[in-house]
Amino acid sequence: MLFVWHGSVLNRILAPLFINFLLGLLAVWASTHAARFFPHLNPVPFSLIGVALAIFVSFRNNACYGRYWEARMLWGGMKIQARDFARFVTTLTGLPKDDPQVTRAMNLMAAFVYTLKHQLRDSDPRESLAGRLDGALVEEILRRDCRPQYVLECLQAQLVAWHRQGRYGEILLESALRKLDALSVVLGSCERIRGTPLPYAYDVLLHRTTYFYCALLPFGLVGSIGMATPVISVFIAYAFLAWHAIASELEDPFGEEPNDLALAAMAVDAERALLQTVDAPNIPARVLPDEHFRLR
Repeated sequence: MLFVWHGSVLNRILAPLFINFLLGLLAVWASTHAARFFPHLNPVPFSLIGVALAIFVSFRNNACYGRYWEARMLWGGMKIQARDFARFVTTLTGLPKDDPQVTRAMNLMAAFVYTLKHQLRDSDPRESLAGRLDGALVEEILRRDCRPQYVLECLQAQLVAWHRQGRYGEILLESALRKLDALSVVLGSCERIRGTPLPYAYDVLLHRTTYFYCALLPFGLVGSIGMATPVISVFIAYAFLAWHAIASELEDPFGEEPNDLALAAMAVDAERALLQTVDAPNIPARVLPDEHFRLR
């Protein structure tokens, strides 16, 4: 783990760290060759500022990780609801597993997962829907602003149709609709996380304070640690800048950066669970990590 490159945030902060190293060299040179132009700075204020800055960085990191954790729990809950829906359809409707209505219901549930993934990533779901639903329905879904919501409407229409056919009573219909309500809550919660980032003022203040502190740090350390200033200042700057970069990635957990949620893999897992419930012949392969052990 010490030498891991892919998946870390080091590539994002290399330039600031290099500048900090140069400032450390400048501080060492100035302390011996131009001391009158660079007055000695007491390191005590830097310690106090560092503690305050660490508390503020921790607050933002906790807020961003809270968003990541909630998103993870929402997608896990969605997979549970999808499996429950599949079990309901295969056991309580009285239809055989290979019935076209059952197949369509499973494909609609998979379409909900895929359209939610694409909506959260602002991508086109056409390719994910084309092999699962008929062309007219795909075009109807693509015309909607909130595509997952329309898929839920189609699922609800199917559940109501089965109820009217006498396949189950009011109580079971209500139970099935509650599963769709839970999926609607997942949709709304994911949209809330995606559409309401942390206040921009937090990011600006933390960014300016961190970089200003790291720029002045070598001049505060050189009087006490001398030639070790470039190395020690880079190490301290790495801690603060890496925390900041990690928080920036986790703030939007639905993106495609290395530390974001693997929505594509989770969507395929959900579809696999649905299709295995009905013993479908063509089940997509599980998404495996790439050569850098990352899932998308």
